[in-house]
Amino acid sequence: MKKILALLLVSILMLSACSSGSKTKEASGDSKDTNKVTVWAWDPNFNIKAMNLAKDAYNSINSDVDIQVIENAQDDIIQKLNTSLSSGTTKGLPNIVLIEDYRAQSFLQAYPDMFYDLTGKFNAKDFAQYKIAPTSVDGKNYGLPFDTGVAGLYVRTDYLEKAGYTVADLQNIDWKKYIEIGKKVKAATGKNMLTQDPNDLGLIRMMIQSAGSWYTKEDGKTPNLAGNKALKVAFETYKELLDADLVTPVSDWSQFLAGFNNGDVATVPTGNWITPSVKAEAAQSGKWAVVPMPRLDIEGAVNATNLGGSSWYVLNVPGKEKAAEFLAKTFGSNVDFYQTLNKEMGAIGTYAPATKGEAYQAADEFFGGQKVVSDFAKWTEQIPQINYGLHTYAIEDLLAVEAQNYIKGKKLDKALEDAQKQAEAQIK
Repeated sequence: MKKILALLLVSILMLSACSSGSKTKEASGDSKDTNKVTVWAWDPNFNIKAMNLAKDAYNSINSDVDIQVIENAQDDIIQKLNTSLSSGTTKGLPNIVLIEDYRAQSFLQAYPDMFYDLTGKFNAKDFAQYKIAPTSVDGKNYGLPFDTGVAGLYVRTDYLEKAGYTVADLQNIDWKKYIEIGKKVKAATGKNMLTQDPNDLGLIRMMIQSAGSWYTKEDGKTPNLAGNKALKVAFETYKELLDADLVTPVSDWSQFLAGFNNGDVATVPTGNWITPSVKAEAAQSGKWAVVPMPRLDIEGAVNATNLGGSSWYVLNVPGKEKAAEFLAKTFGSNVDFYQTLNKEMGAIGTYAPATKGEAYQAADEFFGGQKVVSDFAKWTEQIPQINYGLHTYAIEDLLAVEAQNYIKGKKLDKALEDAQKQAEAQIK
C-alpha cells in the first residue's frame, strides 16, 4: 500500500511540474533565455536617457548583454501591460518596465505572478524608505527605486527682499505662515505666490503626504476621504490661498512654466524635477533659492513631501535574472553612476550612499551657491512613507469635481462625504 501511495505521489508531482512548465512557457512567449534585455520607458530626455547611461555603465563591466531601450508613451505602457497581463501572457512585453509609483500597486496586486521578486537583489535599506512601500507587496521588493519626486518650495529671493523677508524666514514654515508672507509679497511686488491648474490636485497630494496621509487607508484599497483630517485641512488651505488672491490660474504645462519663467509668481511648490525648467531662464540666475515645503498645520506633519517619481520592474519572463543583475549593478548599487546621472541630466535618485558623492555636494550658482541637490537629498529621507494604493487617479477625478463644488460654496464635510460615497461605489 505504501508503494502504491508513493507512486501516486510521484505521478502527481510530475503532472504538476509539467503543468507548471507549460504555463510558464505559454505566458512568457519564449522558450529559452537570451542575452538580450529589453526596457520600456517614457520621456527621452529623462527616463530613457537615464537608462541609456545605465546601459553604458553596465556594458563597461559586461559587454555580453545586449540592452535595448525602447521609448513608449506612459499611457501606452499602461495599456499594453494591462492588456497583456490580464490575458495571462507576457509575450511581446519587455524584461524591464518603468512604472510610476502612484500606479505600481495596481499592477503588483492585480498580477502578482507576473513580476519578478527582487528581494535580496539589492539592499532596500540603502534607498529612501518612502519609496519602498509603493514598490513592495507583503514585504517583498518588486521594484528597484529610481528617481525621487521630493518637493521643495522654489522662491524668488528678490521678491522676498522687497517684502522685507529673507530665505531664512521661509525655513520649515506651515501653510498659514506661507499665506501671511504671500500677502505681504503681493502688496510689495504685485506678484502672486503660485500658479494652479484647477483640474490638477498635485498640491493637495503634496500637502496630505507631508502629514503621512493619503486618499486610501493603509490597505491601499479603502477610500479615506470623509473624516480624513489631513485632506480636510489641505482643502481648507487650498481655499485660503484662493481667497487671499495669491493664485494665478493656469490650464496647461506651458502656462505653468511661463508663470515662473516670466517672473509672474514668487514661488513654485513642486517636485525637484522642475529645476531644469527654472534654470532655463538664465537671466534669473542668482534670484532663486529652494526651501523645504510648507507643512500642514496639524500634528505630525513635516516639511517634506513628494510629487511624482517612478521605479524599475522586472517582468517574470526569460531573461529576468540578467535584467535583475543589470539593475542591481547600476541603479541598485553604483555610486559613480548616480553622480553621472546628476551631472548629465540633473536626476536625483533615492539611493542614499550616492548623496556623499561630488555631484550631490556641488554648489549651484543659479541658486545663489546653494547646494540644492544635497538639500533635496536630505529632504528625501524625511518624506513620510505611505501606501499610494490602487486608485490614486480614479479618486482624484472624483475629488477634483468636489473641490470645485467646495470652492463654489458647498460645505467641505458634505463635499468629502459625497466623494467618499462615489469612491466606494466606483472602486471595488
